[in-house]
Amino acid sequence: MAKANLLKTETRSYLELIGNGKTYRVPAYQRDYSWGEEQWDDLWGDINDLITHPNDRHYMGALVVEGQSDREFLIIDGQQRIATLSLLALAVLWHLRDLAARGIETEANTERMHQLRARFIGEKDPANLSESSKLFLNATDDAFYQDYLVQLRAPLNPRGLPVSNRALWQCFSYFKARIADTKPFADSGEKLARLLNEAVARQLIFILITVEDDLNAYTVFETLNARGLELSATDLLKNYLFARVRGKQDQIVLGRRWQRLVTTVRQDRFPEFLRYHLLCEIPKIRQQRLFKLVRERVKSGEQVFALIDQLEARAELFAAAGDADHGYWKDRPEALPSVRELILFRVRQHIPVLFAGWQWPTEQFVKLLRLISVFSFRYIVVGGLNPNDLEPLYHQIAKSILAGVITRSSEVHAALRELLPSDDKFERDFAELSVETSGQSAKLTRYILCNLSNAAAGTNIDWNTDPGSIEHILPENPGAEWDASVPTDRQEQYAYRLGNLILLEKRLNRDAGNRRFEDKLGLYAQSAYPLTRALHEHAPHDWTIAAIEARQAQMAKKAKAIWKSDFSGSGG
Repeated sequence: MAKANLLKTETRSYLELIGNGKTYRVPAYQRDYSWGEEQWDDLWGDINDLITHPNDRHYMGALVVEGQSDREFLIIDGQQRIATLSLLALAVLWHLRDLAARGIETEANTERMHQLRARFIGEKDPANLSESSKLFLNATDDAFYQDYLVQLRAPLNPRGLPVSNRALWQCFSYFKARIADTKPFADSGEKLARLLNEAVARQLIFILITVEDDLNAYTVFETLNARGLELSATDLLKNYLFARVRGKQDQIVLGRRWQRLVTTVRQDRFPEFLRYHLLCEIPKIRQQRLFKLVRERVKSGEQVFALIDQLEARAELFAAAGDADHGYWKDRPEALPSVRELILFRVRQHIPVLFAGWQWPTEQFVKLLRLISVFSFRYIVVGGLNPNDLEPLYHQIAKSILAGVITRSSEVHAALRELLPSDDKFERDFAELSVETSGQSAKLTRYILCNLSNAAAGTNIDWNTDPGSIEHILPENPGAEWDASVPTDRQEQYAYRLGNLILLEKRLNRDAGNRRFEDKLGLYAQSAYPLTRALHEHAPHDWTIAAIEARQAQMAKKAKAIWKSDFSGSGG
């Protein structure tokens, strides 16, 4: 029978968290200690404020733990804060020991040190007289923490320590220095003890969230998903997988392979990568259900390594799909134009199809990318339709490719036909298209104008590198002289219509400014861009709404031939 309480939420002071013999363990393969001086400064400032305001409380955020027993807990999220507070406590103990050694209230400060050590760091077990600890860090950091910091021993060569061990030592040293620089604490064991026993222990408040198991820990993470949470979805997935692997050597191998994997796909994008991997087999996956799916499918060490094998085979392609400069494309340069376009369109839903089709002959894979690019332009960029609606169809295509049912790009085109906007709809949508001309969106506008120019005039303008400016024939901020041509209440709308835009050299663009249409035509005649010169040659008497719409209607007819819906002539 399932437990009645899947999670329990309580407000607890730091002292209540670590009191009554409680111990906390950071799972062996969770993230190393990584806080730095910025976080230490913030914490030290908050604690100093509390000293002068003894009735105040400072909220430290959520601490998510998994209960192993009434007194033993795994830290799922919050280890950086708990470790840092322990290092602050150790810095206080070091100063109390130093005061006693210098003959300042030797007996009292020695007693304070023993009492505070038992309360905040650990105490001797009365049965075997061995010294216990309240906190155990991960596999990288725990030995250094227990053997040096808990014992108040300095390492012989701090610079030679691993990065996270060095960060622990620097944190301890930081608090030692702050205490030494603060006069009330530097010379008074009583005030130093009060710093730890009052401001830290009783005025720092946590929201303690205790979960039943790692599945509920993942659910809590997805629910909170707030700024300040240290543990990522990738960390939780990693912890689960490592917990399934038995044997130290297997965990070392898994650790090595895992590091390579997340370095390739990036830590923050790993859940997205895993989701697209699973979408090759499963029709619909919500991000929130990702961890549960992994738990259902991966239960043993063998299954963990089988999953890693599959992910490694697709990791480079996932990384390359978002990076046109990735080395993956050096052997497939013909694919680069479509890769750049898909990155420009900011679409990712097609990735399961790439995972399935990457082993096709290069010619077919390049055609597949081109097809998806054209489809994305018609469906998303011009049609304005929701790209997420494509996931079920892309799943079916990926599954069919992996099963050998679809073997060519032309067959992918046939599968996409049900959602591909018709030529008539595409032409209507294109004729009404408005675009942004600043920031990242300007690249998309330049891409469209360059393709129209290349198709009409036989040029080879590269939208990705072309230095030209985007000129608004009807200016973005027109003067009163434009009011007779375009009514003021429609000027903003039509300034961003594609039919109102041309490519123009930067020098000419600066000279054009907000001039009247007839004054700009002479500058357009000097341009090297064929479509811009053509505007001068075939200019209407006045630049009006009708002129903008007529020009854009002509563009729309040309666009049908550039972004073809008919794939039959491609040899696919």
